[in-house]
Amino acid sequence: MRSLVLVKGAGDLASGVAHRLYRSRFLVVMTEIARPTVIRRSVAFAEAVIEGRHEVEGVAARLAADLHEAQELLDEGEIPVLIDPRAETALRLHPAVVVDAIMAKRNTGTRITDAPLVIGLGPGFTAGVDVHAVVETNRGHDLGRVILQGGAEPDTGIPWPIAGCGRERLIKAPADGVFESGADLGSLVEAGQTLGAVSGCPVTAPIGGVLRGLIHDGITVRCGQKIGDVDPRGRVEYCHTISDKARAIAGGVLEAILMLGGFGPPEQKES
Repeated sequence: MRSLVLVKGAGDLASGVAHRLYRSRFLVVMTEIARPTVIRRSVAFAEAVIEGRHEVEGVAARLAADLHEAQELLDEGEIPVLIDPRAETALRLHPAVVVDAIMAKRNTGTRITDAPLVIGLGPGFTAGVDVHAVVETNRGHDLGRVILQGGAEPDTGIPWPIAGCGRERLIKAPADGVFESGADLGSLVEAGQTLGAVSGCPVTAPIGGVLRGLIHDGITVRCGQKIGDVDPRGRVEYCHTISDKARAIAGGVLEAILMLGGFGPPEQKES
């Protein structure tokens, strides 16, 4: 019998987790907010909330209106995405595993009693208190490590350098308001190129490269909020494939499930 995993959040890291679990023969259901603020939309199942259906590397997710429709999508071999910010509806499916992948840097309501196995990604969770295990999300030597006591490293607030570019590759909102843009993810952009506007203030590319991420058109943002990023490596395919970071974290989640959830192969008895 295939076990059901509830992944809270459907951003790029959460989607990397969902993708690996789906390919590992788990049933997966995801939750999101009504207006997702995801940046790496091309590799995030949150896009199903806006578009109705979205595919990441051959795995499809579809927006589900309710639990009945979610169950139908599971039976059809797709990942249902529920608009369910607190996962109150999704928990009624009685998942065997809950993975909090909201990446809020704090616990927004996940409890160790939510499922037989509860896993938290990154800072904000304590293994043995509010979750059974934590998976490290900071880049570095411990990325993807399964933590069974204590928590993950604190958020540094410093983006990992890509081709020597850290903060300078981030696109930030110049004002409060609604973001408007016609820019396409994966397009080549030049430094200073206009990508959109917020309340009449232009949003421009900070450096040249591939537009790897950009918040969805029509989303309300606040001044200084990260709304996109440019990849200076110039590889368009990187925009449309799961990142190395997401794959490492997904590996940690799968390890935690097999280690703690009793889903691995049965132990061999000595003859």
